[in-house]
Amino acid sequence: MYFSEYKIRVRYSDTDQMGYVYYGNYASFYEIGRVEALRELGFSYKTMEDDGIIMPVLDCYSKFLLPAKYDELITIKTSIKELPRVKIQFSYEIINEKEQLLNIGETTLVFLRKESHRPCRAPEKVIQLLKPFFE
Repeated sequence: MYFSEYKIRVRYSDTDQMGYVYYGNYASFYEIGRVEALRELGFSYKTMEDDGIIMPVLDCYSKFLLPAKYDELITIKTSIKELPRVKIQFSYEIINEKEQLLNIGETTLVFLRKESHRPCRAPEKVIQLLKPFFE
């Protein structure tokens, strides 16, 4: 399993009138978590897209346990629990400064060839970077 953590401060624009993070913004937090997790590994979304492979979201699951609030420092914990093939699944835990679990989620993304939008295998570089975590 591969695991990464990324901290972000909840901005005013992330919240609703109650000062709670608006539920739709958790998908953005998930994106931040997965992009930074791959960047931490040494992999770039931009390079992959320049090489002709895109990764649209196939599904997104989110469960809200406690609200994240304006100006809190939250940690997005991102994990990849299995080596990707044509799809890659990310799991998320969002916690606050008090170590309270606020949200759990998952997204599944699929690797597609940019020009045809046809499924393809995960880029070899992604496989090689993740492989040591699954041996």
